[in-house]
Amino acid sequence: MGEAERQGTVRERLLAAAIEKLAASGPEALQARPLAAEIGASTMAVYTHFGGMPQLLDEVTREGFARFEAGLARVERSDDTIADLLALGIAYRQFALDNQQLYRLMFGLTTPGTRRTKERDLTTAGSPTSLSEGISAFNHLVGAVTRAAESGRIAAADPVAVAGQIWSATHGYVLLEMTGVFGHEGHGLVRTLQPLIINLLVGLGDTRANIEASLARVFATSRRYHHISAPQRGRPSDAGTTATS
Repeated sequence: MGEAERQGTVRERLLAAAIEKLAASGPEALQARPLAAEIGASTMAVYTHFGGMPQLLDEVTREGFARFEAGLARVERSDDTIADLLALGIAYRQFALDNQQLYRLMFGLTTPGTRRTKERDLTTAGSPTSLSEGISAFNHLVGAVTRAAESGRIAAADPVAVAGQIWSATHGYVLLEMTGVFGHEGHGLVRTLQPLIINLLVGLGDTRANIEASLARVFATSRRYHHISAPQRGRPSDAGTTATS
């Protein structure tokens, strides 16, 4: 093995060890000495390959967004653009729940000082971050909104702004679900997030009946949610709002 290959391997192992330790013990466990010891290297390896722990955490964040983007990319497209948009939201939620500590780090919800964020003003820059991996992940949502608008299901003169609205609703719900306020059986997905997104999409111009039909298609094709009751078409949402058509 050449020197360049060996160095690359050490760097990759340090990054993998950091992600594993983050998942197991949270951001407080990310310290140079134990991370290096995890792969049988000296503490200096962290500084040699990353420049220090802040830079290593930057790379963990990048890797998190890369994995996030890959998960969103696996959501297949269909002729039902709203079903595709809803499936993307479900994939978003599942990534967050499956990678809770990593998700918190990615969005700066960790112990102060453990993440040096690279945010942008979404409302003016069109993207929430300068990280290419984060931009790619967000663009999946923008693309889904654009397709839904082009199909005539919703009105979205500004797809980025509408994507921001949907993201805000999903992100807020996910953070609450992580704390356990909606239980851990997925029922909050049906009783809370589903009505929230339906009401948002109705406000954007789609009909409640069409949205519920699209949502039923998503539930019918997702093995993960076969144990959860699919939405009943035509049933008023639990949000207590009046449906429009």
